[in-house]
Amino acid sequence: QVQLVESGGGLVRAGGPLRLSCAASGRTFSIDAMGWFRQAPGKEREFVAAVKWNGGRTVYADSVKGRFTISMDNAKNTRYLQMSTLKPEDTADYYCAARTTPYGPGALPTIPSAFDSWGQGTQVTVSS
Repeated sequence: QVQLVESGGGLVRAGGPLRLSCAASGRTFSIDAMGWFRQAPGKEREFVAAVKWNGGRTVYADSVKGRFTISMDNAKNTRYLQMSTLKPEDTADYYCAARTTPYGPGALPTIPSAFDSWGQGTQVTVSS
């Protein structure tokens, strides 16, 4: 089992930065990939970004490409979503998720059903 805990959400003005953290515990050695998703009120959960747990390939949604970046701290089993130039439309609950079975060499999952462990979410509100 893998447990995930997000933190770092909050209220930020448009154009500002925010960094979300996702700390993993448990059977972290089994993680193949980690993803970030978000869900705004009344909307479906949407893909934001994903990274191979051991580094290397990343993929970002077009809506955040160039503004969001995933970084890693392997010693802390933590992955970060660095968000910059935030927009009001980035307002949502953000979730990190882990996939603990291999998805394929070099491939990254981008749909919620491909992940089997989820954090509790952290709220991000961007004011205009």
